[in-house]
Amino acid sequence: MKVYLDNSSTTRPRDEVVEEVCHMLRIQYGNPSSLHRMGLEVEKRIENSRKIVSEFLKCDKDEIFFTAGGTESNNIAIQGIINKNMKRGEHIITTRFEHSSVLNIVRHYENKGLKVTYLDLDEYGMINLEQLENSIKDSTILVAVMMVNNEIGTILPINSISKIIKNKNKDTKIHVDGIQAFSKLDIDMRKLNIDTFSFSSHKVHGPKGVGGLYVKKDIILEPIIFGGNQERGIRSGTENVPGIIGFGKAVEILKDKYRQEIEDIKKLKSYFVEKLRSSIENIKINSLLDDRCAPHILNVSFTGIRGEVLLHYLEDNGVYVSTASACSSHGKGKSHVLKAVGLKDEEIEGAIRFSFSHYNTIEEMDYAFEKLEQSVKDIRRITMR
Repeated sequence: MKVYLDNSSTTRPRDEVVEEVCHMLRIQYGNPSSLHRMGLEVEKRIENSRKIVSEFLKCDKDEIFFTAGGTESNNIAIQGIINKNMKRGEHIITTRFEHSSVLNIVRHYENKGLKVTYLDLDEYGMINLEQLENSIKDSTILVAVMMVNNEIGTILPINSISKIIKNKNKDTKIHVDGIQAFSKLDIDMRKLNIDTFSFSSHKVHGPKGVGGLYVKKDIILEPIIFGGNQERGIRSGTENVPGIIGFGKAVEILKDKYRQEIEDIKKLKSYFVEKLRSSIENIKINSLLDDRCAPHILNVSFTGIRGEVLLHYLEDNGVYVSTASACSSHGKGKSHVLKAVGLKDEEIEGAIRFSFSHYNTIEEMDYAFEKLEQSVKDIRRITMR
């Protein structure tokens, strides 16, 4: 049996999505910038995908821009805001457990002389709202925070965060990395009062190589990619048409299914957690087990075990998990997320992330747990001789 529990890294595309992508590659392969009928038909399909995504996020169609993925969306938003507002101020606020596509941008500008405040986190990844408020200055041009942490699943209170920021300095822009939140939480852009919001297709059973960026209507970003003025100049370059249409199909399906799929995922996760707690000793669950955590993410430390070793034991039995976010797993050093929330070195080294989808079943949970329990016993037997 194959059990895929690495859905925070990427998801299996829905069959309907694959069909749409193949159709666009084989039949409707025109360039949307072309003036002939084939180009115009493709352009209409892109605009329909834009409409589908905007309705899902409850915003205006013209506030949605398609990109090459979540990393590019974060770069376009953060760099675009900083470059546009640098003359007004030189201060940025973020957290210590952001995704690398946010932290590495911030560090780049920090090296260029901008001042950065890194907000502290408690053991579950919650920020101190008082520290946030006290950190905002007249010179603060940007606050960049994620809605859902990709390694432990903590949900940050974006509504409260945005209220504090706008009350303290209405000119401070807010970028939210929503990549792990999109399709897992109810999101209403009209209520969040943020300026930009990034999301990605391959996290929601769409194709890889395409993502999106919400940009509030009155926000002007300075482009970081120049070319033929596609996506109204925010992201030049010939559009990834099959990807955008596939993404639109994935979101169209989500409209009717995502709430039920969330409930299904919650049940699977609860079932798996109960088996863990009742049968495997010396573990530490690093994710919250209530509504402050995204439904699909569970991070667990196994004492006395290296996560990489356990990952490969499970892989040999057809169970696929992760030790950190896929974008940081090739880097050196320990998980910056787990370090930021205060885990000990041995807890970080023994951490595994399980991430679920609606494609998983109870039978898969039973099989995965059986292999996990046996693998933990085998590894501990060897390492504790």
